[in-house]
Amino acid sequence: MTIAPEEDRLNAQIAFAVEIDKLKRIVRRNLLIDGSRRENDAEHSWYVGMLAMVLGEHAPPGTDLHRVVAMLLVHDLVEIDAGDTFVYDQVAVAAQAAAERTAADRIFALLPREQGARIRALWDEFEARETPEARFAKALDRFAPILANHHTEGGTWPLFKVKAGQVREKVRIIQEGSPSLGAYALELVELSVARGHLAE
Repeated sequence: MTIAPEEDRLNAQIAFAVEIDKLKRIVRRNLLIDGSRRENDAEHSWYVGMLAMVLGEHAPPGTDLHRVVAMLLVHDLVEIDAGDTFVYDQVAVAAQAAAERTAADRIFALLPREQGARIRALWDEFEARETPEARFAKALDRFAPILANHHTEGGTWPLFKVKAGQVREKVRIIQEGSPSLGAYALELVELSVARGHLAE
């Protein structure tokens, strides 16, 4: 029995859909804003996608917000294979890049060729941070944990002995994508220091 091209295409898309469901089991270090538990990667991707819609006016003029949302939906899919890396663990972060590229090669190849290439291009663009869309997407990706930690009395900062200077380094990435969100994030950092939730 011959499989029609459209059936083969659908089977590939379904295989991808089943695979990406695994993102729900990748637990991140950040807490939910109510402090009740740690968030998973799928929740994080949804949340930052929503932030793009809600905070879109803080993107550079002319930013394609639909592209930003699409980028944010796919940006952590590689963690299905590579796992989540704590952004303040410099050794792990350095090793993570190669693991994520290998994961991208496998995961996006599950889709029909042109569709996989299109979605892989979004992931590559996010990683490169060379477009306004990618810089704004990355800004939101860095902004969300700062917001969560601020609202959970430091959240993961004291737990992992993160210092204010390390967080200010991440704020620079936010500023690259959105000066206004970067300024707000810096205010949160300084307020967290003043309250004793983040050590200098």
